Amino acid sequence: MSLSLILVCLWAVVANVGAMVPSKRYHWPFAWVLIGVGIPILGLVVYQHGPWLGLIVLAAAMSILRWPVIYLLRRIRKLVRVHDADA
Repeated sequence: MSLSLILVCLWAVVANVGAMVPSKRYHWPFAWVLIGVGIPILGLVVYQHGPWLGLIVLAAAMSILRWPVIYLLRRIRKLVRVHDADA
């Protein structure tokens, strides 16, 4: 197993253990740390194994960090609606 896949597995274990912490105040800063660490790991996976495995890892990370993705999609939808209303 390559270093990038070991790092992905370690990232997933840390993310799941962090999700079990009962403090709600802790979740969002932890999510931002996971995003910041996960992006270079995802880049390494794409570099070493290609875009298809990178997409699989991205989908797995998005399923773990679903709320930041949901909020991002809501913000994009809101920006598109404001832009469409101005036209």
